[in-house]
Amino acid sequence: MQQFLSKHPVWSVVVAGLLAVFLWLVLAPWTPGMEAVLGRKRVFVNAVLSGITLGALYFLVASGFTLIFGLMRNVNLAHGSLYLLGGYIGYEVADRTGWWLLAFPVVFLCVALLGMALQHFVFRRMEGEELRQTLVTIGLSIVLADIMLWIWGGRSYTILSPDWLSGPMTLPIEVGLDRAGEPVLMRYPQVRIYILLAAIVVGVGMWLALNKTRIGMIIRAGVDDRDMLAASGVRIQYVFLAVFAFGAGLAGIAGIVGGTFQSLSPGEDTRFLLASLVVVIVGGMGSIPGAALGAVIVGLAEQIGFVYMPTYSVVITFLILAGVLAFRPQGLLGRTR
Repeated sequence: MQQFLSKHPVWSVVVAGLLAVFLWLVLAPWTPGMEAVLGRKRVFVNAVLSGITLGALYFLVASGFTLIFGLMRNVNLAHGSLYLLGGYIGYEVADRTGWWLLAFPVVFLCVALLGMALQHFVFRRMEGEELRQTLVTIGLSIVLADIMLWIWGGRSYTILSPDWLSGPMTLPIEVGLDRAGEPVLMRYPQVRIYILLAAIVVGVGMWLALNKTRIGMIIRAGVDDRDMLAASGVRIQYVFLAVFAFGAGLAGIAGIVGGTFQSLSPGEDTRFLLASLVVVIVGGMGSIPGAALGAVIVGLAEQIGFVYMPTYSVVITFLILAGVLAFRPQGLLGRTR
């Protein structure tokens, strides 16, 4: 980030100005003239909050993907299947036990074990062969999709959140005036707010683990020079096995989150795989802050585009992707190798 600010001072000022305008639109009261041009402020703020919380979900999926794809250079195109499988298992656990929180450790363990099997039996035998990894994991994703379709059918499932997360939360954001002239504050589902906070905690924890701990140093050293690290006595294969399991477990947990405030159905695996690819490319491969930034940008583009330009909402996302690839192909916060 500091390098970007020093190398691109003009762009830094432009981005800071756009961010200030965006925050002013969210926090400041709107005049009748602004509402005549932009519509009701409640609709705009709701789209912004939905975009940020959708970005939190994308980050939970893409953070595991950026560990596997961005750091370890394993092209796992079955990552979306891990997301959907985690959601289905979470639905079964929450539905049968009535404990929503119990689904998280159960799903993390189950999907992490599947990730370990993928790393040991598939990726370990094809290290450095990206094309073979791509073809094999596409085949695995098709097989997993058919198995899930056979078990859970083609209907949609929704994971019910616990009572203590049900209902709206009042936010300190003024969205209008009532008949008495008193300010009306924004009310938003609190389950999405807590999911956003959980995504922030996960992101900060992953960044600290990768940059401030010995295991993070070993992972980064293994990515840069695996042979030298192995020669120093570190069993890098076990380290990568644990990293792959953790990334897969995160995808499974994201499936529970996605099934809680959206739904689970066939095809969601492909959707979230594509979203993870876009997030990692926009933010920068192997960068946790980049994945967070990319997820927020993609989430906001989808939701705001869906509200104001529903016909072209998908096009906006890929225009952002094309712009990043054209002007900064390593990603917004990626580093040049």
